Amino acid sequence: MRVGVDTGGTFTDVVTADGTLAKVPSDSTDPSTAVAAGLTSFAVTMLAHGTTVATNALLERRGAAVALITNAGLEDVIEIGRQNRPSLYDQWADRPEPLVPRAWRLGVAGRLSADGTELEPLGHVPAVPDGAEAVAVCLLHADLDATHERAVAAVLRERGFDVTSSHEVSPEFREYERTVTTVVNAYLRPVCRAYLQRLQPLGAQVRVMTSAGGLVDLEIGAERPASLLLSGPAAGVRAAAAVAAVNGFAGALSFDMGGTSTDVCLIDGGLPEPSPSLAVGGYPVRLPALAVHTIGAGGGSIAAVDAGGALAVGPRSAGASPGPACYRRGGTAATVTDADLALGRIEADASFPGIGRLDLEAARRALDAAGVRAEDVVTAVDAGMAEALRVVSVARGVDPAGLVLVAFGGAGPLHACALADALGMAAVLVPARAGVFSAVGLLAAPEQVDLVRTWATPLDHGGLDEARAALAAEAAKAIGGETTTFLDGRYAGQSHELTVGSVADFHQLHARRNGYARPSDPVEVVAIRARATVPSPIAVTDLPAPVRTAVTGPAVIAESDCTTWVPAGWRAEPGEAGALVLRRGSGR
Repeated sequence: MRVGVDTGGTFTDVVTADGTLAKVPSDSTDPSTAVAAGLTSFAVTMLAHGTTVATNALLERRGAAVALITNAGLEDVIEIGRQNRPSLYDQWADRPEPLVPRAWRLGVAGRLSADGTELEPLGHVPAVPDGAEAVAVCLLHADLDATHERAVAAVLRERGFDVTSSHEVSPEFREYERTVTTVVNAYLRPVCRAYLQRLQPLGAQVRVMTSAGGLVDLEIGAERPASLLLSGPAAGVRAAAAVAAVNGFAGALSFDMGGTSTDVCLIDGGLPEPSPSLAVGGYPVRLPALAVHTIGAGGGSIAAVDAGGALAVGPRSAGASPGPACYRRGGTAATVTDADLALGRIEADASFPGIGRLDLEAARRALDAAGVRAEDVVTAVDAGMAEALRVVSVARGVDPAGLVLVAFGGAGPLHACALADALGMAAVLVPARAGVFSAVGLLAAPEQVDLVRTWATPLDHGGLDEARAALAAEAAKAIGGETTTFLDGRYAGQSHELTVGSVADFHQLHARRNGYARPSDPVEVVAIRARATVPSPIAVTDLPAPVRTAVTGPAVIAESDCTTWVPAGWRAEPGEAGALVLRRGSGR
């Protein structure tokens, strides 16, 4: 049986090919135990997994002790970084500490030019400090010529070190981002490798989701854990795009509100918005990803009055243990779930999988003890999530009024209509199995390979088509399937680029994203990309669809995996593939 399993901060969700679902509390100590517990009733032939192990290890600084070898004189690149600051007007805001201490950043003599000419012979590879568990190697221009980098890596591997080389992980220009990405991969590899190996006995085949929205073999995921940082959220976005399309919406905003965080993403023309990079915990990771924006807001987000007397909701979370006060697991902090229960958005006798019946009185006591009102908690968390949705729509030149809000996650359908009101959106789409929807996305996700190469002559496009075809052939050789190519372009003089299908497409996207275009100006091409995909045998719309009936608000629609709140003035009607379509007024 093909099974999708998504591990979140609060619950681990399981969905099988026949539509059976399960939710078990996540285990923050060893997430694989919750995965195993969720699979006890199934004979698994293919396990598609979305994991938070890489993200949590990076955020909590639980990775390996890493040494860095780079060109002499470039040892401080990862600390100097860029001129941008985390908060422009906050003098106390600091960048995250580098993952490699200064004493463990080692320089090696030797230089290659951008065209591969050796300017200085490669010197002796320095001794790695005692205690290093992994080594990152990132040399100048290795994205174009990896000769020196391969030689350094070979010496280190002969010495018995676990080595990550930049040309194997992120062969793109920009030394700072490439160095950080290489270090992050080396930092995460021991932790993620051990975790993924524990999953191997759970299925005849085991695949893990990447940030780019495709499944890869466990071995590839273990070697390149930096590609897993948006593992679970990417699956939900893919599934949201599929359900939106079958219900006639080509443009959408995906809204995934779980117990710990909320993930949002723009879907344009039926496709999730791509990104050539992502940032996690302040660290830039130069790897293909879906353009998911995450904030610390979920059902378990803790509400409290800060020192200035203002109500703050999140990013601290009660998690699965002890969880919200209403879980009856020893939690006393007031959370968003407690507020939803106190407001009647969750039925008073509701029972959550793996948790049991909720305690309304405990929720009220927690809110009273915190000195907050349930209405204010919900208003505050909604405001933060509405702003996150604006980041992926308005800030990218897209009017959310023309989009549908696809709401999922255990808490998403409870807050969706309020967010649609805030952004002037006409409709909300709640898919079937919304509470485990990222696991549905894993079930239906394709196997995928993403490759990228620096284009060395930005203004000279001669041979570009041939290079794209060659990279596509390389991707197809890895897994077969269909291939697509893209390129990263920018106007001459710009420092950031857009990913497009062709040079001709660049001007239109630039106009939408930035409000203007210069069609007569040349476009620099700085990188080419190729993707090969092998579709899943199961589509999101293949799963059995629940029977829906029309409901006029105010009303609570309780299901085994989530609860949908239909406010006064809204009406929910049956949609395609078992979805609910919520609109203001009488509906269609």
